[in-house]
Amino acid sequence: MDPARHPFDSASAAQVVQSLGPARRVPRRPDIPFHDLAMSDWSHGEAKLWADAMSYALVQRYGRWTVGWRWAHDEGDFDGGPVGNWCCPRDSITTPEETLALVVAALCEWRGWLESLAGWFETYPLQLNAVEDQRIWWERAARNLILQVVDRTGSGSGWHRHCRQVLTWFLDRWGVAPDMAQELVEEAIGGRFRSWTGPETVLVDDVAERLALSLRPDDGTRSPEPAPDHLRRWLALRESVPWQEAPGGGADGPVIPCRDGAAEDIRAFDGAVDPARAAGLLAALELLRADAARGVPLDFELLRRWQQHVLDTPQVPPFRSSPAFAKGGRERYGIGPDTRARFDACLAESATNGGRALPLTARAARAYLDVCFFHPFDDGNARCAFLALVFVLAREGIALEDVGLLRRVTFQADVPQDPLILARYIGIHLTETRRTAASSGSSPS
Repeated sequence: MDPARHPFDSASAAQVVQSLGPARRVPRRPDIPFHDLAMSDWSHGEAKLWADAMSYALVQRYGRWTVGWRWAHDEGDFDGGPVGNWCCPRDSITTPEETLALVVAALCEWRGWLESLAGWFETYPLQLNAVEDQRIWWERAARNLILQVVDRTGSGSGWHRHCRQVLTWFLDRWGVAPDMAQELVEEAIGGRFRSWTGPETVLVDDVAERLALSLRPDDGTRSPEPAPDHLRRWLALRESVPWQEAPGGGADGPVIPCRDGAAEDIRAFDGAVDPARAAGLLAALELLRADAARGVPLDFELLRRWQQHVLDTPQVPPFRSSPAFAKGGRERYGIGPDTRARFDACLAESATNGGRALPLTARAARAYLDVCFFHPFDDGNARCAFLALVFVLAREGIALEDVGLLRRVTFQADVPQDPLILARYIGIHLTETRRTAASSGSSPS
């Protein structure tokens, strides 16, 4: 998020935003009262997907720092942020001209805030190895930053989350290891900041003092070990996940949704990013459903046939030949002579195989995460993972009417809770699909 690492010209921001794919497909807010349920459906459906597509396009153009442009005050798109020019799709998406102007204003506002933070950090040129002599300066800096965040967010709903983030950025700037910085900030605040409540002066002073007193010269020590292999971590975690505890998603058997959630999401989100991207995904979706109807096994050969459409390549893409990286380089996936074979073996476990199978939600979630962390292709692995999940469901005659919880989400290779969280998301969508299908009479008997 350091603005010094990411050039940005606010004067040309409007021109850049207007050149992005989503700028040519701004949805129009329906002319109905805000309290109408149809307005809520539009805001959480078409409008949110467009805003997500704009976020994606901005990241592709400028970098990941741009994701904060929608972090509005109070209960906007994301709780407790510093941005005042954007609220949420329902309130902020109007006409194309007005909407794009708000996007530009919110982006520039967020960038200005990051630049202000960087300036305040530099006001206190601190040295961790001299912390014993500089504690008063660390304390004053922390106090100033807390007050700046309070003022910027209005201490509304969730403001304290951004405050913790800013203090963590500050410590990281002056050499505290990121994990240690987060831990020290959490301990100093101790859960005492509250939504909709500005902190008393005595509390701000106490948090700043605690934070300064907790610092040690060796808090900047970073592990000398080489970057871990997150594929290896995933394979270890994969064996320990209690997959059998995943939710079942309602009654067994095929279900035909009232609408094709996967295709609609692709048209709304990917179509706003780039029509060619959406066309490739829709072609892959059609192909995978034909493959699912034939009951073929899920393996790399199948994935690469779909991925040729996703990436629009003249030939089927190969399995990667070198270590891969994701999440801004924070995760590294190794490669060995048996990596592809292990990948196929893992994907094969998505089938029932006639025995006592795991819940469908678990098998679909596991296939999704296998693709994410084996990271077989040089590009488009998140889209490939989504297609693998859809295939596992389709092979058992199931499609979802909504996939909102299954796309544009991030899971970690070594976080024990993530696999069952994803399985639960699938279960939520599957249960709702069955409910609405049953009420409309579209579910097969």
